[in-house]
Amino acid sequence: MRHKPLLIALLGLVLAASAHAQWKWRDAKGNVQYSDMPPPPGTAEKDILQRPYVAKPNIVVAPIGAPTAAASAPKPAASTPSKAEQEAAARQKKEQDGEAAKQKEEERKQAAQRRENCARAQSNLRDLQSGTRLTRTNDKGERVFMDEAQIAAEVARARDLITSECR
Repeated sequence: MRHKPLLIALLGLVLAASAHAQWKWRDAKGNVQYSDMPPPPGTAEKDILQRPYVAKPNIVVAPIGAPTAAASAPKPAASTPSKAEQEAAARQKKEQDGEAAKQKEEERKQAAQRRENCARAQSNLRDLQSGTRLTRTNDKGERVFMDEAQIAAEVARARDLITSECR
């Protein structure tokens, strides 16, 4: 029973705090005003120094099976991006897809060029090693036969090309 006065005092404090719903604002002259009514219209937000605590409304639970307006209304997602954010993300994805497609096309062209270079180098090496007499056109436009040193240099060049292009 000795806790009863303490309990009454705490209950009094709690009730007094809820009755302390006051507004505090600075008027046009710069004086601080207190009231249980909101400040007059036109008071700037920066001049409102304190607002009363507003308790959250009680939630009424409808009987099971009864349709409610809240249940039928679409609920927005908690973190749904705005339309502008969605459009920006779509543009960025489209640009990335376009860049990826360009890069793949470039890689495809380079691979095709390497295959063609490889086939030419292999064909050239076969011709150089065939033992037939090979000719070239000189600066004057005349056909001249290649000697053994020139053929050996061309064989080395063809092998280097095969090494680099035929992967």
